[in-house]
Amino acid sequence: MLSVPRSLTKTTTMIAFTFSLPVRPSIPSSQLLSRPATVPLSRHIRPARWTSVATSRSTSTSTGFATVDAIDDDKLWDVQTGRMSKIVCTIGPKTCDVNSMEKLAETGMDVVRLNMSHGTHEWHQQVIENVREINERGVFKLGILLDTKGPEVRSGDLRAPITVSRGQRFVWTIRKDNETFDDNTVDVSYDDFVKDVHVGDTLLVDGGICSFLVTEVTDTDVISKCIDGGTLTSRRHLNVRGKSASLPAITEKDWEDIKFGMQNNVDFYALSFVKHEDDVALLKKYLRENGCQALVLSKIESADAVKRLRPILEESDGAMVARGDLGAEIAIEDVPLVQDEIVNINRQLRRPTIVATHMLESMISYPQPTRAEVADITEAVRQGADATMLSGETANGSYPYKALTVMATVAESVVSQDSALSENDLFSPVIDTREGRSQDPRLDLAYGASTLASRLNVAAIVVFTRVGTYAKLVASTRPRCPIVALTPDEDLVRRLTLLWGVKPFHLDFSGDPEETISNAINLLLEKGLTSTGDNIVITSDMLVKGKNKVNTIQVRRVH
Repeated sequence: MLSVPRSLTKTTTMIAFTFSLPVRPSIPSSQLLSRPATVPLSRHIRPARWTSVATSRSTSTSTGFATVDAIDDDKLWDVQTGRMSKIVCTIGPKTCDVNSMEKLAETGMDVVRLNMSHGTHEWHQQVIENVREINERGVFKLGILLDTKGPEVRSGDLRAPITVSRGQRFVWTIRKDNETFDDNTVDVSYDDFVKDVHVGDTLLVDGGICSFLVTEVTDTDVISKCIDGGTLTSRRHLNVRGKSASLPAITEKDWEDIKFGMQNNVDFYALSFVKHEDDVALLKKYLRENGCQALVLSKIESADAVKRLRPILEESDGAMVARGDLGAEIAIEDVPLVQDEIVNINRQLRRPTIVATHMLESMISYPQPTRAEVADITEAVRQGADATMLSGETANGSYPYKALTVMATVAESVVSQDSALSENDLFSPVIDTREGRSQDPRLDLAYGASTLASRLNVAAIVVFTRVGTYAKLVASTRPRCPIVALTPDEDLVRRLTLLWGVKPFHLDFSGDPEETISNAINLLLEKGLTSTGDNIVITSDMLVKGKNKVNTIQVRRVH
């Protein structure tokens, strides 16, 4: 049953829709949302200006809302939407001080990545303290992602770089008598390397900088012939095409790094070289038993992971498409297809995906991106990835701020120029239609909020949440306006920084729903996310007095 109560407050006019039995909109997903006008590029989202709607098939009402007949129209809405996808930046020697990270935040960084393959705990500790200092200033709320090193296989230290040529014989050994090695021999960090590699395998160095064909395997040595020559330097990453190393997914070093992250209350863990869903379950169990609510993201970068993609993603809180190592273990032409599948599955599961590696690789050395790199970012955003990531570009590149500006600009351009009439589904939700899958009934409320936001040209959807579920559900419906998530949990604010379109803020909830809403609107006005005359959609199951929970959608006009 649908009731339509009206009430007035000092700050808003409200029309509230309360659903006791949620009903999913019958509108096809491709028609849920319409096209915005092109918008100037800016780090800060400009609020949408409420305007009356008039089309050839309907007229605007006295309240400025379109009549029901307009729902079937594909219209141009005056929506000024900023970048909806998020950006993860790896911090390195070039960007580890407070001023540099604050500049990255101003330019578009949402989440800080700590790459535990490099740096000491003392170094990463200082980075975390710098992030906390920036967050305490109140302008930004940066999430922190700890990326484990994982069971990497690497070559040993060399006295000097070695140049290898096509056809040259080269030996990879687990022997430790380095003094006896000739210029065509290098040691390997993993003793079972000789068991994992077989004659006929292709060995790739750093994803393909050099490659070798295995011709013989002994108890201590892997003898190979160079296929593609190049220069070898110390501690290079080694992959065998189509195979994953038999190392455990979480190494002793990883456990030490995970404990370090727990001590510092990091928000996300990116688990490297996941091969099975049990790897993810093990880490999540350990975190929860120790009172840690950080989200676990599976890095999909091994051939074994691709074989168990859906079970791994179902166990995970999200995923990172680590295309460098993934492209070394599977056929490189399959990487874009796997990326698309990961994004699609996670959108069905309503969990975030980060697309990473080689996004703007050329900008480590050059001030301008290649056209292919721009197209790569565009494709990731159009697929619906929640975030894209910069690695060496911001860690040790020559142009970290230019690279970040390019990524933010391209991502925002995709949103502003997308058309509801185009075939891509950036602004359409993806539904898991497999039989036997139960849906969260609150998803219907999220659909309702998204549909209202689309048709009424609102400045934002405001979500009140204690654990983040509602914010995640609304984000999965892909509305065209920002999603402002308000929560009394400071840690949850940072964990929401990775979700598509979500701008999270801390807000203490009052026992009086009207007081909570009034405080929320004042916060939006303070942050410049709305202004007088704007419409906003508010959705929650907490905006009632007493212990009862009622799913509500409210449309309010700011005065």
